[in-house]
Amino acid sequence: MKRQNIIIYTFIIISILNLIGLSFITCKSYSPQILPSSSDAAIQSSDPHYYSDVYLPDTMSLAGEAVPLQRQDVQEALMKELITNAYLHSHTIQLLQTAPRVFKQIEPILKKNGIPDDFKYLAVIESRLNPQAVSPAGAVGVWQFLKGTGKEYGLEINQEIDERYHLEKSTQAATAYLKKAYEKFGSWTLAAASYNAGQAMITRQMDLQKESNYYDLLLGEETGRYVFRILALKQIMTHPELYHFKVHQIYAPETTETIEVKGSVKSWADFAQEHGITYKTLKRFNPWLRKTDLKNPHHQTYEILIPQKKELYK
Repeated sequence: MKRQNIIIYTFIIISILNLIGLSFITCKSYSPQILPSSSDAAIQSSDPHYYSDVYLPDTMSLAGEAVPLQRQDVQEALMKELITNAYLHSHTIQLLQTAPRVFKQIEPILKKNGIPDDFKYLAVIESRLNPQAVSPAGAVGVWQFLKGTGKEYGLEINQEIDERYHLEKSTQAATAYLKKAYEKFGSWTLAAASYNAGQAMITRQMDLQKESNYYDLLLGEETGRYVFRILALKQIMTHPELYHFKVHQIYAPETTETIEVKGSVKSWADFAQEHGITYKTLKRFNPWLRKTDLKNPHHQTYEILIPQKKELYK
């Protein structure tokens, strides 16, 4: 019995010592850290592994309409989106690479239709400029049109053709929507918000809350953040150096030639090979072609884009 007692006591003592040691290690691991001073932060900000808040401009505008950055709530909402996108490194770098190519096609259409240039950043937050983007709700393309809205604004959408994937035509449809929204609200900021929530929803909230300014409206989280996301991407993409982005590889616009198709096409794969490209390349430049063939019963004319520098895709 005495031997057993000695063994038990020894085990208890060892266990207590282990607990004391573990407690010491744990306390040491979670000991308070002294935060760097502002001067230390300035030095360490050049370290890619050092994170801090981001630059907040003194003034900003959206489509020529001043953003009330003197307001605390507006400052905080914009800062939130700036931080989110400034530290979303891989996505933001890809945007900076891709944007010049897509903007080259979007900008002239916006200008021709009297839509402020800032609305190209609306396309950025809608789809990250991905022409193949499809949302869980079924919104499609760079401008993220739902099927019903796309048809309402003149896009052809059927089993063979879906012009929501057609950058030029979907941009044209987006300008028609935005122009109509601006005529209704008299504000480009509200027009932008309505692109997310719908014109009826914005009108209903304005009536309920008796407010006519986007920054005074209490909206759902997505629409409440929507304009600030546009502003944040505009700021970062216009001044990437302020947010420590330096992109060396920019994707230049791709030069193309146009081939008119007025009848049916039995096989787009055969069509592609006849023109010295692959089916994959054909779909890269014409993602709005949704089938492997084209029946075209009404004999409409379609413009098919073919890259001029075919050797870049082989």
